[in-house]
Amino acid sequence: MGCLGNIIWFVFCGFWQGLAWTLAGLLWCITIIGIPIGMQCFKLASLVFFPFGKEIRYGGGAVSLIANILWILISGIPLALSACLNGVLLCITIIGIPFGLQCFKFAKLALMPFGAQVY
Repeated sequence: MGCLGNIIWFVFCGFWQGLAWTLAGLLWCITIIGIPIGMQCFKLASLVFFPFGKEIRYGGGAVSLIANILWILISGIPLALSACLNGVLLCITIIGIPFGLQCFKFAKLALMPFGAQVY
């Protein structure tokens, strides 16, 4: 199911959401200070492209908290809103509910990407 789910996800949502994460990463990499945040965006973009079969666990410390606050103010809110909108649209149909739930998982990730680990 993971391979088929990833293919369907990529066609309907994953490409656009992954592209948004990649664009956010490119914008962060414009400055030298933002390069670590941009690199995290690229890592999470690869997760957003093909999410099925992977799990996210949250943790982190003080540095992650500061980075998350800065992230929410600059890039997190637009990414979270777009993921929520996609999730609501996908949950309209019964077939789209698993994909909508993935969108809601990425909305949470868009608000707190630092300190998150992918398994």
